[in-house]
Amino acid sequence: MAKSSAPKTRRTGPFFATLARTTGKTRWTYVAVPKKFTPPITRAWARTPIHASVDGVEWDTSVWRSKTGGGFLPVPKRIRGEKGEGDRVRVAFSYEDD
Repeated sequence: MAKSSAPKTRRTGPFFATLARTTGKTRWTYVAVPKKFTPPITRAWARTPIHASVDGVEWDTSVWRSKTGGGFLPVPKRIRGEKGEGDRVRVAFSYEDD
């Protein structure tokens, strides 16, 4: 009998992180994903599609791998609400292990 090749869903977190902002013209608000929670790269541009949750608000997005090996998770205003740079949030996500 052949083995199933269906992808497995992997869950990460929860962990707490502090919202930060990028520099430059397009200032994104994001959380740095610790290396131990960063999923493997599965797509171009060093990214992995995920289903994320920040303080219980869920959405589909991607984690990008940073140069240090951790992850970069942009958190849009529609997800974070009135929270901003310096605020702590609870983060969890899941991804398909291809």
